[in-house]
Parts: sequence; structure tokens; C-alpha cells
Amino acid sequence: MFETLTERGFQVEIHSHARAILSVDFPGAVAELEEVIGGLTLPIEEIIGSGGGETKGTQRLRKGLAAQGWKKINFRVEKTINGVQREAISHEIDHVKEFEAGVIALEIEWNNKDPFFDRDLENFKRLHAEGAISVGVIVTRGQSMQDEMRDMINKFAEDKGIDDHARLDELDIARTPKQKAAIDKRVAAGIGFREAWVNKFVSDKYGAATTHWAKLEDRVHRGVGNPCPLVLIGLPSSIVTFGENIAMADIEAEEEAMEKAGILPQE
Repeated sequence: MFETLTERGFQVEIHSHARAILSVDFPGAVAELEEVIGGLTLPIEEIIGSGGGETKGTQRLRKGLAAQGWKKINFRVEKTINGVQREAISHEIDHVKEFEAGVIALEIEWNNKDPFFDRDLENFKRLHAEGAISVGVIVTRGQSMQDEMRDMINKFAEDKGIDDHARLDELDIARTPKQKAAIDKRVAAGIGFREAWVNKFVSDKYGAATTHWAKLEDRVHRGVGNPCPLVLIGLPSSIVTFGENIAMADIEAEEEAMEKAGILPQE
């Protein structure tokens, strides 16, 4: 199961009998997820340009799921005693699809603060307990993506000849006054400008306290979200590409045409 993803270097962990459930009741869901997630590439320019927020690549992933019928749903669970409402809780999930055998819920956590994993896992747990979903799926940055982020940003800096603030301005790479001051302070201490910028960018935007594989794995192994059947998918460094600007322009033009045609939802 998910062999196409694992062959491309994606991390996949399956918990609480999700493998049996998916293989018997949801083979179509597995095929859709492999098609949409497995086709993802992420130009390094998007990682830089996102400033740590959601990249265009993850936006394309969301649109790909939407095109397959995975929609945002706000689940509302209400409980009453003798006709009197005692409790009402809402759980908004970004990507949900109903199949003949049941419902699968999916969240993408590209780069949020890591407590968002607690929210997602607890939502899945409650919705599963209420019979609203059969399986929960979380997609996040994989271990190789996280471990190699600094090297990938450094390669981008080398390719683009980033050696001063003027070059960053030419490339339209934003820094706050505080970030500029921190970089300058490191340079004054004898660190090269490129190294100072790379280190500051990665620590600010893709640091250890953000959503990535190790933070998700730690929570799941501690039992957060249990006993909801779970599938965890980590995006690998192998999907990051360099020098894809022209290709990206083509992708964006194609997406715009699809949106106008009503094939994909507008932002």
C-alpha cells in the first residue's frame, strides 16, 4: 500500500488498523491520494518565496485534492439529554471525501506551529469516536525535507549569488528590519553574509517548533489521536527541484485556465 509514494522517497506510516480498513473498504481513496500527492514537485523558489508560509506547491496539492472531490467540511457534533442540548462542538477539516464505505479526513500541515498536530489528531479522534470518519490522514514535511532544508536553501543562495542585502532585494526576498539587523550582527561577528542569511531564514521559517515529521511522529507514538486509524505522509526532499521557473510559469498558467473553466475552485 502506497508503494508509489514510498518508491519516490515519501515517508508513510499507517496506524491503528488503517491498512486493513483502506485495503478492503477504500482502495479508490488510496489510488487518489497516490496520484495527487505522488505527482507533487516543489521548486526551491516556492520554498523561498513562501517565506515559511504555505507554498504554491501545497496550494496545488490542495487544488488537486479538491478536483478529486476532497472538500472542506465543518463537522458539528451536538449532544442532547431529554431534549435539552448539553454540548455542541465543531471540527473543521480541510479535506474530506465520502466514499461508499465511509468518510476519510485529511489535513495538510506544511508549516504551522507544531501544536496544530495536537488539534488535528484530537479532531480525528473525536470524529472517529462519533462515527463521522473512518480514517484520518496527515501530510507534512518529511524527515529528509526537514534535515536537508538548510543545505537546499544554501544551494539556492549559491546558485543565485546571494552575498549581500542588495542581491536579496534584487530577488525580491523580504526581510523584516529585525531580521536584517540579526543578519548584520552575525556578519559583524565574522560569519559570511550567505551563511548568516541561510541560517537566519531556516531558523525563522522552518525551525524545530514547526510542523514536520519528527513532531508528528512523536505525538502519534505517545498515543495522541489514538485509537483513530491514521495515515501519516511525509513530503521528501526529493520532490524539491531547482531552476524550474519557466516550468512554474506554465503550471500557473494552466491552473488559471482550469480555474476559469470551473475545474478547480478559486482561492
